[in-house]
Amino acid sequence: MIKRLDRYIIKKFLGTFFYSIGLIILIVIIFDLSEKIDNFIENEAPLNEIILDYYLNFIPYFVNMFSSLFTFIAVIFFTSRMAAHTEVIAILSSGVSYARMARPYILSAFVLAMLSFVLMNWVIPPANQKRLEFEEKYVDSRFVNRNRDIHRQIEPNMIVYLSSYNTRHDIGHKFSIEKYEDGQLKEKLMSDYIKWDTSINKWKIVNYRVRKIDSLSETITRGTSIDTTLNMHPEDFRQRTKTVQGMNIHELNEFIEEQRMLGAGEITVYEIERHKRFALPFATFILAIIGMSLSSRKTRGGIGFNIGLGILLTFTYIMMQQITTVFATNASLDAGLSVWIPNIIYAIIAFLLFRRAAK
Repeated sequence: MIKRLDRYIIKKFLGTFFYSIGLIILIVIIFDLSEKIDNFIENEAPLNEIILDYYLNFIPYFVNMFSSLFTFIAVIFFTSRMAAHTEVIAILSSGVSYARMARPYILSAFVLAMLSFVLMNWVIPPANQKRLEFEEKYVDSRFVNRNRDIHRQIEPNMIVYLSSYNTRHDIGHKFSIEKYEDGQLKEKLMSDYIKWDTSINKWKIVNYRVRKIDSLSETITRGTSIDTTLNMHPEDFRQRTKTVQGMNIHELNEFIEEQRMLGAGEITVYEIERHKRFALPFATFILAIIGMSLSSRKTRGGIGFNIGLGILLTFTYIMMQQITTVFATNASLDAGLSVWIPNIIYAIIAFLLFRRAAK
């Protein structure tokens, strides 16, 4: 049953959160508009599309991006004010335990975590799709595929390789196809480059060599060019990594499985995105408990000290997320572990701080 104390703290928690995040979103929109206004004017973006297709879909994306940070700051701010006005002392002196006082914090964090979870998995993806389409059309229409050493499985037992792909001219350099039977290489085609022929919608393989292997011998044939149909399309190489932000959780799971079957090299990035959709809402509970534990006592530095300490801890949390993500993408750290390591470490910190504050 929610009592007067719970309603009082929940009102302060959610009120401070939405007020502060509203201010920062307003500031972010002003800076974003000042940065992109030249693109809008140059590409003649209609005002209704700027407002409805871009900024209306821009807001939920950035609200969710800053939600963990402002959950922490909101808790630090209003709890420090309560402590400064001796409200916390009055609450505890009335017989309310520290754990009982934490209940409205947990309830508020639950509301924000559920909001973040729904936003990340079902609301933001279609909004992101419209936002990214607008950016493609009016802000940054030129996409360059900078991937190197691209491997893809286009069919069972058939793997293609390109050293690089030029999206402007639809040319893949140092192209090869390997065909396997029972785990053994049976045929390999190598060429200088492969080019998409728009007149016939087929790939043209240029300056190729085909090496066929049987149990006792092998043969090599050469040719100048050959047209062929492959289970891949130029659009596959224009796939921006950030387009996964436009997929809901079910579409993202299906996309990851499809890319794993194709042998795509960016699967780790996609898996990190999937795990973030569960880990970031969970972080709301951790940061709320840390914020409460740090700011529920009077300090000589007052509110300013608590807010400064809160911002420092939040940025170390964000920095740790970035570091573990780099380890996942470049050092073969498990994608799920890389996302959850900061939560695990800060959950331990939250537990220790809560026990210390409760004494």
